[in-house]
Formats: sequence, structure tokens, C-alpha cells
Amino acid sequence: MPEGHVLHRLARHLNERYRDAPLEATSPQGRFDTSPIDATHLLSAEAFGKHLFLTFEPGEIVHIHLGLIGSLRFEPVDDVWGQIRLRLSKGDEAANLRGPQACRYLSPAEMQAVLDRTGEDPLRPDANPDALWARVSASGRSIGSLMMDQKLFAGVGNIYRAEPLFRLGISPFLPGREVTREEFDALWADVVKLMRYGVEHGRIDTVRPEHSPEAMGREPRKDDHGGEVYVYRRAGEPCFVCGAPIAVKKVEGRNLFWCPGCQG
Repeated sequence: MPEGHVLHRLARHLNERYRDAPLEATSPQGRFDTSPIDATHLLSAEAFGKHLFLTFEPGEIVHIHLGLIGSLRFEPVDDVWGQIRLRLSKGDEAANLRGPQACRYLSPAEMQAVLDRTGEDPLRPDANPDALWARVSASGRSIGSLMMDQKLFAGVGNIYRAEPLFRLGISPFLPGREVTREEFDALWADVVKLMRYGVEHGRIDTVRPEHSPEAMGREPRKDDHGGEVYVYRRAGEPCFVCGAPIAVKKVEGRNLFWCPGCQG
């Protein structure tokens, strides 16, 4: 499932490229009624965590959640392949939505109901880390579990959970109520920093300069997600900092990566 920075990059591109002219909206797959938005203007695209909301000129709101296999790609307008649920065409480019978990119209009240169930998004200026701290510090759940809860840390996925915890030396198994305010503030700041980098560069890099391939004389990472990381998908490999083998454990259905040497 895409991490939150992907949704913010999609929203930025849509706002920059698709708002200045009426769009042709179609559903080649035939599973989405585009008549309410065809030949209308896109007013805004907004990301909240892993939700994307497109608001069109007549007031229609399209809610998109990519889920595990969904994608929204910007492709040449004549490049039509696969099962496209929603296609927004403008000039020589089209935004093609394939395999989403959700693609539906919402009323403003329904959109607000989704937002009410969504936690604090580190990439949004209106995020409220103080409110998030109040919930984390009252919880007996582990911080590793809490960070994957979209009702708390909106947009944070497995990579943005594992890497900031490693960078700060915090055990993913530490209960939320045992996390200090100083640790929480440092964790929130690091998540914000890393996710903003992801938005700007379109990849996830979390290693510090002294642990880069060039500095360490090692081969660059080869992985579908790209970028250089400390622990994510590095189970059994030596930690760049202490040399201990990176550990992995299935927690709540997801692989949790950490360094037993650096994170206890």
C-alpha cells in the first residue's frame, strides 16, 4: 500500500496540471459513472493520510483510496491499457486510476465523516501533534503498532514506521504510555522530515550521509521501493551502525523490522 507521501505527490501534480481547463472524464472499465464530472473543472485535489479527495466545479467530490494494489499514473493520453476505473484526460496526458480500494462520490458530510476517522497527517500544516501525543501517551499498545494505525498516524506505513524508530533508537515494542514527550516530539519531527523528503524526491531515503553507499563503500540498495534505508526489508543483514543482524517479526499481519542492537 502506498505511503502517504505518494498521495501528496499525486495531489500536487493534479493541482499543478489539471485545474486550468475542463477535463474529459471517462471510465474505460465501465465501473464508475463519470457523467457528473465530465467536461468540468477540477477545483482541488487534497490528500489526507492515504485518502485523496478530488473536488470538481459542480461540487462533486470523488474519494479515492488506492488500497493494496491501486495506482494512479500520469501517462500519455493514447496509452490505454489495463482496467482503468477513472481516467481524467487533459491535452496529451491522462491520469489513469487502476485497481483502487475505493473510487466513489461523497457528499461534504460523508467526506467529513472520513476525515473524522483519520488521524494526524505529518504532511499537512493543520496536523495537531499535541492531540496525537495525548492518545499515544494514554495507550498500552506498542509505539510500533500505534504508528500503523491510520486513526492516529495518518499516511504512515511500514517504512515510515520502521525507519524513524531506528533513527531515534526507540524500540518498536515500547508501550505508548512509556514513550516520553521528548521522544514523541523527536519521532514526530523525524517522520515529518522524512515524509517531506519523499514528497519532493519521489523516493524514500532515510540513511544519514555517513551511512550512504558512497561513505560506507557498499553497493546501493536494490528494491522495488528504491531509496536507502536502515532496517526496512533488510532482515538478517548487518546494521549499518552496530553490525547486529536486522530482525523481523510479523506483528498484526505486517512485517516489523528493527535492530536489536540499536533499539534494544
